[in-house]
Amino acid sequence: MRAEKNYLIAEVETHLKKSDYVILTNFTKVTVADVAELRKRLDTEKAEFHVVKNSSLRVAAKALGLPEFEGALTGPTAVVVGGKNSAGVAKILKKFFEDKQKLEVKIGVMDRKLITAADLAKIADLPSFGALRSQLLGLFTQNAAAFVRVLDAKVKKEQPVAPVETAAPAAPATPAVPAAPAATATPAAPATPAAPTAPAA
Repeated sequence: MRAEKNYLIAEVETHLKKSDYVILTNFTKVTVADVAELRKRLDTEKAEFHVVKNSSLRVAAKALGLPEFEGALTGPTAVVVGGKNSAGVAKILKKFFEDKQKLEVKIGVMDRKLITAADLAKIADLPSFGALRSQLLGLFTQNAAAFVRVLDAKVKKEQPVAPVETAAPAAPATPAVPAAPAATATPAAPATPAAPTAPAA
């Protein structure tokens, strides 16, 4: 009996280690066909549905250091674990409950923090990761375009306008230097008359 109990605890521990979240559910009135359908839906998120004993879950959760959820360990319990998209799993569980009016969520643990059933319902109502990514990309694109426009306008506003170059006025024409008058010939001096010769004595 002790070996069987240890085996069940170890099995639950293995389930809890499959993801950083666990969702506890009450599967009262859930049929075998319902479980098969639920597992098929959960498989899209690589999540799993396992019926567990409350006593084994209590011990396994404590061994793994999970927060205490003793108040949720009443009535039949099944855990949902696995995959990396806890929000996507919460959506599946909420939709399944709306369709079947079965499988009540008790409580959840995400990143070692307790999450109430009401909070899980709010998480389920959030847009999907793909939708959020598209919205963010659209927002970034719009903001980037607006930023470029504002930056461009600011640069144009602050940039000094280059003065228009005007042609330099033409230098006034230098007046022509008048030509020097032509040199006139100096008249020749008159010949000096020869002195008279003295008469012979």
